[in-house]
Formats: sequence, structure tokens, C-alpha cells
Amino acid sequence: MATRPLPFERSIHDLEEHLQALEAQPHPGTETLEAIRNMRAEIVRLRREVFDNLDPWQIVQVARHEDRPQTLDYIDMIFDEFVELHGDRAYGDDRAILTGFARIDGRKVLFVGQHKGRNLKERTTHNYGMAHPEGYRKAIQKMQLAAKFNLPIISFIDTAGAYPGIGAEERGQAYQIAYNLREMARLGSPVISAVISEGGSGGALGIGVANYVCMFQYAYYSVISPEGCAGILWKHVKHADKAARALRFTAKDLLEFSVIDKIIPEPFGGAHRNPRQAANNLKGELVQALRGFAGKSPQELIAHRYSRFRKIGIFEEELRGQTLAPAASDEA
Repeated sequence: MATRPLPFERSIHDLEEHLQALEAQPHPGTETLEAIRNMRAEIVRLRREVFDNLDPWQIVQVARHEDRPQTLDYIDMIFDEFVELHGDRAYGDDRAILTGFARIDGRKVLFVGQHKGRNLKERTTHNYGMAHPEGYRKAIQKMQLAAKFNLPIISFIDTAGAYPGIGAEERGQAYQIAYNLREMARLGSPVISAVISEGGSGGALGIGVANYVCMFQYAYYSVISPEGCAGILWKHVKHADKAARALRFTAKDLLEFSVIDKIIPEPFGGAHRNPRQAANNLKGELVQALRGFAGKSPQELIAHRYSRFRKIGIFEEELRGQTLAPAASDEA
């Protein structure tokens, strides 16, 4: 049972607490056992009803749940081994982005992932998953190393965005992200990206120019946070729920727009309810994706990645009150 229920989970949480109290009875009678069975069934029904109908803002809350598994958790549960690589050979080792060689399903890969941290000390060390330029520089250097040795690349996206501080801007934050976008597009190794919780703006895309992008069911991937969008459009963060609906950044929306290739199902209640099951679902998807790109030449992988991104961006134009048919952005 989740120790910190979200606002819309309150009714489920109350039933679970009642169920725990009944199950803790040393010698339950027939009526109590029947009540336990009925309550378990009701919890499953209610949880399914709630989580099958989450609105975008509620999905954001699930994605940000403080008990939700993070990159280091998935590294422990998914990879058979992991050897971390540090530093950007220029400025420092940005711990917001973790890189290293790993092994999954008997296959060697290069791993890159953003990690936020849980307690204050860990979050300070990892800067809440918001990387500086040196973090993105570290990431692309290790990816280029992987391409040199024909190793597949797996990246885990989980950030509110790149760090917007003065120091980061002085050291070329925007330039480094743009550089990563260009160089990732040229990599001769397959790149598999997974959005595990938050995918915020260029900070996410800086390690997300991939041949294949999968995304957890209750994650989001957006050009801006709902709070940031609300501040720009409505001048107040209280409209974040309205912004979340307008941004169309849920997994279901992004699959429809071909921004992502696959939705990874989560346990009912979110990945924090059953991290092991969530990790198994993610591992299965990664292994399948790696097998799908095995044997592809560098030229084929680059062409595939280019074609994939050229197809993203369906829009409608409205002219003098008439809505024109949707058109692909590269044909407009």
C-alpha cells in the first residue's frame, strides 16, 4: 500500500487501511473473512475505476509521486551489471545525469539516465535531476564512445528540465543541448529512450533523440511544465490543471501524435505501488526494442532516426473560419 496517497486516492487509501486492520485480527471469524474478501474486490474495482480515468493533471501527480521508482532503482532491478563512467573531461561530473556500461539480457549497452534523488542530501547531489551543460556534455561523449564500439544506447528520461541557473547559461546550456540534438541524430548505434516519469522540455530531449521512444503509462513528456505554461498563459500557477489538459502531453496523446512508439503499462495505482512489476514491464520493452534494431547498419539507424523525427508534428490550419485537413509539418 502506498504510504503517501494522492488526493484522488483518498477513498482507496481509507479502504486499504480498514482492510489492514481486519487482516491484522488474530482469529478472524467467518463474517470477518467474508468482509475481507469483499473489501479486496472493492479496492481492485475502485482502483481500476480511478486509474482508468485519470485526467492529465492527475497523471502529473502520479509521475511526481515521491515513492515512484527512479533511475537508480531501475538500474538495480533491470541491469545485470552497471559500471558508471564519470566526468565530461572539461568541467566536472554532473550527477544529475548518470552514464555507464551495463548489461541487459546478456547484451552490453551504454546507459544514460537522469536521476532526481529522494532525500534532501541525494537531491542536492543530483540537483533534482536538472542537468548543467557538463551533464549533457558527459552524456554525448559517452554515447559517441558507444557508437565507436557499436554498442546500443539506452537512455532514461526523468527531469523537470535542464537547470536554468546563471552559471549553467554562462557555460553554454542552450548550446550544449542543441549540440546533443545534432550529434545524437548522427549516432551510428541504436538509441532506445524511455520516459520513466517526467520529460521536461529540452532537458529531456537532450538525451532523447532516439530510434525508439517508450513511455510509462502515468508519465508525461512536454515542451514545458504545466505550472510554467499556466504562468505564461494565465499568469498564475493555480491554472496548472487547465494547462495540463491543453498541453496534450500524456502517453496516450503522444502515441496518437507519433511522438512515442509504445506505452509501457504500470501496475494499478502507479509504478510506486509495485516497483518490481514496473521494472519487469520496462525491461521487457527494452529487450524487445534492442532485438528489433539488432543487425542494422549505422546508415540504416541514422536514416531511421531522421525519418522518425521528420514525421512528428501533425497540425491543423484554420483560415477564415475553415479548418483545413491535417498536414505533416515537413510538407507544410
